[in-house]
This record gives sequence, C-alpha cells and structure tokens, in this order.
Amino acid sequence: MKYRSVLVLCPALATSLAACVGLQEGEGDYDIGAAEQDVLIDNALTSNALTSNALTSNALTSNALTSNALTSNALTSNALTSNALRDPLARQLLRYVVSCALAAGAHFDINVDGVVYGFDGELGLHKKWGDSGGSCDNACKAWVSACVLSRINYLGIATPISMRGNRGELSSDSAERIAYPTREGAYYGNIFASSPIYYACVSPENTSIERVCGSSLDDCVLKVVGTCRDACDKPQSDGSYPNCRDHARDSYGKFPSGTISYSGSVTIFLK
Repeated sequence: MKYRSVLVLCPALATSLAACVGLQEGEGDYDIGAAEQDVLIDNALTSNALTSNALTSNALTSNALTSNALTSNALTSNALTSNALRDPLARQLLRYVVSCALAAGAHFDINVDGVVYGFDGELGLHKKWGDSGGSCDNACKAWVSACVLSRINYLGIATPISMRGNRGELSSDSAERIAYPTREGAYYGNIFASSPIYYACVSPENTSIERVCGSSLDDCVLKVVGTCRDACDKPQSDGSYPNCRDHARDSYGKFPSGTISYSGSVTIFLK
C-alpha cells in the first residue's frame, strides 16, 4: 500500500503556528523525520521558495542543476549551484526536488558555509538523476515539476494529500482511494525552464484550490487554466488526469492552436 499522505511535521502545539504559518527565510532547513519518510512527505513549499529562489530563478543556474547529477559532489563542484545553495529558499526548493526525483533511501548532505544540510529522496520519479553522470531530461523536468508544484501550500499548515498520476511510483490502492476521495486538481509545468512555467487546473466539481492558491484563484502563484475536464485527457481509473495542457478547450471542445500538452501531470486528492 503506497500512501502519499502529505503532512507538514510541525513542533508542539505551542509553537506550531510559528513553524507552519508565515514561513520566513530559512524555513526549508528542517528535518521532516527520516523514520516516517516511507509514508509521509512534506507539502509546505512556500510560494517565495518557488518563485524567488536562487536555484531556478536564474536560467544559467537552473540549467547547471538539470544538466548535472543530483548529487552532493555535482552540486557543490559547480560554482553556480554551490553559490545558489547559500540561499535558504533555494535549499527549501531543493528538498522538494530531491524528494520528488530520488527514491526513498537516497540521501546526500551538502556543506554550506560550514553548516551541513541533508536531502532525502522519497518518490523516485527520476532516480537516474542521482546516479554519477546523471541529468534531468525533459521527461524528468515534467514529472519532477508536477510533483513539486503539487506540494505548494498557501498557509503551510498540515494537509494530508494523496498524489496520483500515470506512473507506477504514483499508484494507489483501494484503501488509499477510499481514504482520500476528494479530487482537488492537477498540477504541471516546468519549474526549470528559462522562464519557469507553473500550471494547475481545478477538478470539475470544485471552484477553488485553497490549499495552494488561498481564497482567490486570481492571485494564485500558479496559472489556473480552467477545469481539468477542459484542460486534460479523460481521467484514469484512479481519478487522476493525464496530459494536461496550458489552455483549456473552447466551447466547441477544441484546444487553441499552439496548445502545449504536459505528460507529467500530478493530481491531488484530499480526505
């Protein structure tokens, strides 16, 4: 049974609001608990860490990240990525990238100005990126981006989620589907592009995705293109939407000319 219930592991109640809401610089530098890594992953990625980090906001640095292995040696031996990781927001984003790309049990440490930070794999959507000489190709970029984008949390509070998609690593059984029946929406794009691309679509039965966008879609860090019924292929047996696009179908059921499809699409379900 492969649960991808996603929780922010916060300190005791007395300090939980300070730790989980209004996350500040350095928020990403915490240990989410290796003992529970097999069933729990963290979904408190902040909007600032996605949009303002030094690792992917610069095209040259982003290219250096994806063109080289996702290992401590590769990251620290390259001046661009090494310097970028001095940024706490970059380290926060890297945690999610590593968690999405590498498999459970994979781990490496990075020394930044005398402080050691650990990074753990979890889902294994592109395990080869962590091999010596590895890199992140277009398929890797699509799946890792979708996984990272689905883990944004507007408030940073604990929110259990089920992550599903057209990958064996994202399979779900009947117990998980019963426990997490409410489809939220799908996430896709390319966070590594020279001009990063962040997309989402809303499940047809919903009008908002408050976990990610807050109370209004207008100010969402992601571009919400419409309903997943209008933006993606028909849902699979697990309810997830494959091949979502950067534009929704028009009133005739057609996609506009030049519409781009993303094979890496992750659908989130809630309790």
